[in-house]
Amino acid sequence: MYAKFIGSLLFIQLIGLTCINASQAAPASDTLNITVKQAEDRFIKNNLSLIVQRYNIDNASAQVITARLFQNPDFSFANGIYASGVPNAYSEQTYGISQLFTTAGKRNKNIQLAKLGVEQARYQFFDLLRTLKFTLRNDFYTIYFQEQSAKVYDQEINSLSKTLGIFKEQYAKGNIAQKELLRIQSQLYSLQVEYNSLLAGIDTTQNEFKLLIKSKPGVYIIPQVTIDTTTKAVVAGVPYQRLLDSAYANRYDLALTKSLIEYNTVNLKLQKATAIPDLSLSLNYDKLGAYGQNFLGAGIEFNLPFFDRNQGGIQQARIAIDQSKIKFESQQDQVQSDVAGNYKNALRLENLYNSFDPGFKGSFEHLITEVVKNYEKRNISLLEFLDFYDSYKTNTIQLNNLQLNRITSLEQLNYVTGTPFFNQ
Repeated sequence: MYAKFIGSLLFIQLIGLTCINASQAAPASDTLNITVKQAEDRFIKNNLSLIVQRYNIDNASAQVITARLFQNPDFSFANGIYASGVPNAYSEQTYGISQLFTTAGKRNKNIQLAKLGVEQARYQFFDLLRTLKFTLRNDFYTIYFQEQSAKVYDQEINSLSKTLGIFKEQYAKGNIAQKELLRIQSQLYSLQVEYNSLLAGIDTTQNEFKLLIKSKPGVYIIPQVTIDTTTKAVVAGVPYQRLLDSAYANRYDLALTKSLIEYNTVNLKLQKATAIPDLSLSLNYDKLGAYGQNFLGAGIEFNLPFFDRNQGGIQQARIAIDQSKIKFESQQDQVQSDVAGNYKNALRLENLYNSFDPGFKGSFEHLITEVVKNYEKRNISLLEFLDFYDSYKTNTIQLNNLQLNRITSLEQLNYVTGTPFFNQ
């Protein structure tokens, strides 16, 4: 009787797994099947953070227009109203016009600073693009491999739930011991806790991914991934020096730091030029002047730099140059550290991944099938059966995590070098 019970139980388990796989093969209508290339296209087009940063470039470009403009001339007019003993005081009129002229190339230096501001805004935009693109691709692969792990949990939980229901019925009839029932319950509750934690992580990553591509909150993302298992030495095939040189050439955060040196150098020249007074030329007309009628005069005005020669501004500009040079050197060290550390990690994961037998997963699945047959024949106990099943789950999830870690390590190398070397 017990053997028949075990046989029917295993049959129900296999039917349950088949139904689960069939249901997973037909996703809900409110889903988005998307490749990583399609995700990037939507991200470039719709991401609000990128759109905001683009406006910063436009804003900086507008400042160049402002810097090119000359000062407007000043115009003055006065009309007489009253003068003691002069009956025609209202006939007295004076006119004046003046124009400020900047000296020592201040205008050109301000234009240079504005152009460097545009350049820095572009660097900030492309660095934001680099960062968000890394997050997007990392989320994409994380969702995919965590979903693969979730399927394993889903299958085992559904199978054990049906088993638990049958065991409860058999326990009530006195056909099985309580310890077998409790062992099934314990295994099921443990799986449900792990599964819930995994689903919470998937939901968090899904939400972040949908924000990046500006997708509707109710849509469920289903990544379409094609993994190339033929190429083994992906990282080892790219020399470290090539990665480092590419990082120096293409990291926009490094370029931004370097541009600060040039910006502060130009600013020092501007601060020195500020110490030289600007000139204001004027032309004045007086209709009934003291020197006679229709008096026309010209004038010049400028500041006398006896005390304030912008000593503080010049000193601050010099400090800013030294500070930006140190910051650039520090950023170079950071880039080198990023590339070296991530290259080492990617190599280690590649070697670990390549050490696995490609047929391991299929062999393990075949082993589970044989375990089920032996359990049906009562050659192994329930405890041994559950241990084998748990081992299958653990190894499958570890393999998924290893594949995820390997792919994200390649994405990390793309990120720290600023160049799409891998996962294209």
